[in-house]
Amino acid sequence: MKHLLVFITLLCGPYLAVAQQPAPKKPNIIIIVSDDHAYQAISAYGQGLMPTPAIDRIAKEGVRFDKAYVTNSICGPSRAVILTGKYSNKNGYKDNETSSFDPRQNSFAKELRKGGYQTAWIGKYHLGHKLEGFDHWQVLPGQGEYYNPDFLMMDGSTKRIEGYVSTVTEDLAESWLDQRDKDKPFCLVIGHKATHRVWLPDEQDYGRFDGKTFPIPPTFYDTYAGRKAAQQQEMSIAKDMQMGYDLKMFASYDSVREGAVKRMNAAQQARFRAYYEPIKKDLDARKLTGKALAEWKFQRYMRDYLSTAASLDRNIGRTLSYLDNHQLKDNTIVIYLSDQGFYLGEHGWFDKRWMYEESFRTPMVMRYPGVVRPGTVSDAFVLNLDIAPTMLQAAGLPVPPDMQGESMLPLLTGAKAKGRDAMYYHYYENGEHAVSPQFGVRTRRYKLIRFYKRVNDWELYDLQKDPQEMRNLYGQKGYEKITTDLKKQLSSLIDKYEDDEARQLMTAKTAAR
Repeated sequence: MKHLLVFITLLCGPYLAVAQQPAPKKPNIIIIVSDDHAYQAISAYGQGLMPTPAIDRIAKEGVRFDKAYVTNSICGPSRAVILTGKYSNKNGYKDNETSSFDPRQNSFAKELRKGGYQTAWIGKYHLGHKLEGFDHWQVLPGQGEYYNPDFLMMDGSTKRIEGYVSTVTEDLAESWLDQRDKDKPFCLVIGHKATHRVWLPDEQDYGRFDGKTFPIPPTFYDTYAGRKAAQQQEMSIAKDMQMGYDLKMFASYDSVREGAVKRMNAAQQARFRAYYEPIKKDLDARKLTGKALAEWKFQRYMRDYLSTAASLDRNIGRTLSYLDNHQLKDNTIVIYLSDQGFYLGEHGWFDKRWMYEESFRTPMVMRYPGVVRPGTVSDAFVLNLDIAPTMLQAAGLPVPPDMQGESMLPLLTGAKAKGRDAMYYHYYENGEHAVSPQFGVRTRRYKLIRFYKRVNDWELYDLQKDPQEMRNLYGQKGYEKITTDLKKQLSSLIDKYEDDEARQLMTAKTAAR
């Protein structure tokens, strides 16, 4: 019997050893989503407007995506796409004015939770007051406020917290990390309000860029020739940016009625007045008009916007330091992106919405120690749609078949991964800023856009010859075959993503010109 036991032990030993090995440790996940943060304002992208050391660190220790885009360039819909991995026509949240998000639908958070993850969303959510799939949440109502923000609590109450929103959001995120179940992997989404309009900086950042004069973008005085939709917009720095609401240039600072200022405490209001009132007095003394006033507004806008971005980057740095100090860095994926791009004076604009590059393209950087080689720069077409399947693949979990995104990991780890050769976009909102709804396709060289409702028109751009999208080539001689091929490609993507509204518009008589 003794010899038999020895024989069985020797025979089964290798299999017992395999069985006793611990399963690979699932990576923790932190997704940081900012609001309206332009890639042009991030030093990792080489623009030189301001330093962003924390975001740059993620890129340096991981990957910088140079061709990251969104499916629908507006706040709430973008978050719905990130959460569900589905286009707006499938997740149901098409715009901020007429849509509501159904939290009962599936999401990557729900899949991670089923897979053993502890999940949380803290900060800006912008998809209503009900969250599902999260063990913990504490979110800003709607757009949220910069100073002394209110937070919606899980018990249905609202709690006001004194301080600046970027710092408060990071404080809450770190508090949850301190209290989480240490025996489970975690997924934390940190939603920052910055840098959304009205670009109100933290007190410590007032005047941070006052000594700097920013170059006027070459397209600042664009006349929008040949682009009917652009001619009708209401997002011009010169004519649409408001002196009080946007630039804090009030007629009197004795009793400012603007809500963002009224909610400040006495000390905060005093510092606000001490900074902005002298600027207003200097402006009044100059009596600027025309181009001089437009360029003054641009400089003021840039200083406030970038000062607001400074607090964003600083608090992202705190997140990275927390991971360092708690020995979490080596097993935590960190991904940073904005909910879309943003205009910093290009074409004379602020805001987003368009399929034009500054709005369509978003900053995205990711750190995944041991998987993504530090210093990687990716030129692959990726979308915010891809966040959900990427996180599920990293967690070793199956991707639900109705998720329309594609994991980005093969692009970063497999030399043979092909990736997309074209991207589909659809913006639905027909309200603020008078931007016409639109959908289209972008390839490596060309972009074809179909506008509808406000403007019924097509636009075609050769991005190789005209990267600033100033010359609409649609209908011009010599571009007939290119246009036909792009329409076929667009139709194929519409079918792939099952966008019935776009399909109807493509086949309607008004689609032809």
